[in-house]
Amino acid sequence: MSRQIALLRGINVGGHNSFPKARQLALAESLGFTDVSVLLQTGNLVFTDPGTPPEETARLLHDRIAADLGLDVPVVVRTRDELAAAIDANPFPQAVPEPKSLHVTFLSAAPTDTSRLEALDEAAFVPDRFRLIGRELYLWCPGGIGRSKLAERVSRAPLGVTATARNWNTVTKLLALADG
Repeated sequence: MSRQIALLRGINVGGHNSFPKARQLALAESLGFTDVSVLLQTGNLVFTDPGTPPEETARLLHDRIAADLGLDVPVVVRTRDELAAAIDANPFPQAVPEPKSLHVTFLSAAPTDTSRLEALDEAAFVPDRFRLIGRELYLWCPGGIGRSKLAERVSRAPLGVTATARNWNTVTKLLALADG
């Protein structure tokens, strides 16, 4: 049994893909997950899994959401230890005091084609910066992500994998929930 964190992309954002917190909890429990917590209403589930590999958990959640709600919701899953490692790997520790300026995009797999990211002239977007480390893409936007031209360019770079982003506040709260 392990703690896992499921990150659902595009749930309850801007009035789209309505999936209330209570239904998220019930759906996770119906799949046999225990000690389920839902952080916020935007698709952040923390639970104990009976031993299903994270990739299988993602598929199970995706398929059940599609069957029960008719929604095609991409899902990325990390174990508690994988989430802790992603936090430890943060290449922008100077951003931690301003956690809303730091975002982590969780990828379903390490991308095989990063040419569009590599082609970005990061110097043209200073002070904003990004780093791809394995299956996490870190984006630091000191002036805010909403006004960042780099954030816009990075989000449009096709990586060929499922991706969903969370701000640093949410990432650290998810680990705290996993640690219970």
